[in-house]
Amino acid sequence: MERPAVDQMTKESFYNDAKDYWKDIPATVDGMLGGFGQISGEDINGSLEFLKPFLTCAWAERVGSNRALDCGCGIGRITKHLLLPLFQHVDMVEQTQKFLDEAKQFIGEEASRVERMICRGLQEFTPQPEHYDVIWCQWVLGHLTDEHMVHFLKRARTGLTETGMICVKENIAKKGVVFDDQDSSVTRSNPQLKKIFALAGLTIVKETVQKRFPLGLFTVRMYALR
Repeated sequence: MERPAVDQMTKESFYNDAKDYWKDIPATVDGMLGGFGQISGEDINGSLEFLKPFLTCAWAERVGSNRALDCGCGIGRITKHLLLPLFQHVDMVEQTQKFLDEAKQFIGEEASRVERMICRGLQEFTPQPEHYDVIWCQWVLGHLTDEHMVHFLKRARTGLTETGMICVKENIAKKGVVFDDQDSSVTRSNPQLKKIFALAGLTIVKETVQKRFPLGLFTVRMYALR
């Protein structure tokens, strides 16, 4: 009998299975997006529409533009196309070293503004305190157990500047939690994610759905958290 998704997260091999999966994935945009490299442009456009107003509007939710952190950065697709155009400096954290090795070449001349590339899983990573204007987490939190996700978000919160913000962009299950045995990850429902955000002491400032993705994919939501 197949184990429920919540039980799958308690397996000793939950993290190691994910590491093994990503070790065999090519260091390309298509590899980062699970064979759906064609959605990268729409994905970045949706993220820009979501994030840019926080940096350009004179309102209470405005954030600074000095430094961002790209969590689960892969080869730097988001760093290159979303974060570096908006922030002066970017740090990258990723558990697969070969992706970081490819990142400088992929990012190109703007890679000089990437200050740190950290090879570590988010379950073991602690951001520098009061350091980041935005911490961006996209398609990576599904690789954390519920408990580790709560603890990571709490640590991420301490890594924000006074006006900083955590942004989460994730696939959304229709109900409950769905386990993917191919890459050893989970897809949580909107209520499940919001429960975890609340346990981490975070408040949702903005929430929206990614538009113009192909039919048949999970719904993708973006959350701005403080």
